[in-house]
Amino acid sequence: MLTALRTKGFHGVGLSELLAQAQAPKGVLYHHFPGGKTELAVAAIDHVVQHICSALEHLFRQHRDPAQALAQWMKDAQKTLLGSGYEVGCPLATIALESTAQDKPIRQAVAKGFEAIRSTLKKALVANGLDSKRAASLAAMVVSAYEGGLIQARVAGSKKPLQDTAHMLLEVLHSSLPAIRREP
Repeated sequence: MLTALRTKGFHGVGLSELLAQAQAPKGVLYHHFPGGKTELAVAAIDHVVQHICSALEHLFRQHRDPAQALAQWMKDAQKTLLGSGYEVGCPLATIALESTAQDKPIRQAVAKGFEAIRSTLKKALVANGLDSKRAASLAAMVVSAYEGGLIQARVAGSKKPLQDTAHMLLEVLHSSLPAIRREP
């Protein structure tokens, strides 16, 4: 489901395609997900958000400098994008961009997901000396820059927009974070 959401979005992938990928009969889907495709998509969104937050927490544990952790996050996104031939971006952005007002459960799940990612970033920034309000604003900027850079790189078929975004984002982060937490 995640691959389909990343490449085609919620409305772009059909139920038959999802069932074929899962190698499951239709009855299994409705047994486990009575809400059908929407409920399945919400579960997939929740899963990817949990994965992103866990990966970020791991990177923050690995690197003393949170800017370096975020640099690694951006590098990993570039590798994924390049390895997919610029077809696989962030499923949250893909789904968010194609959702409509009628897709309330989907939009709520994506909004909740972005909030969880911002919260994970904020927590790491606060732990590295930023006050809560500035950390929240900086976390929102990081997510916006990441998603925007990823979208631009995907449609351009080039990692340059994401690289440029990462470079400037690191400058902003380094100027915002206390020097005592920097890696050599």
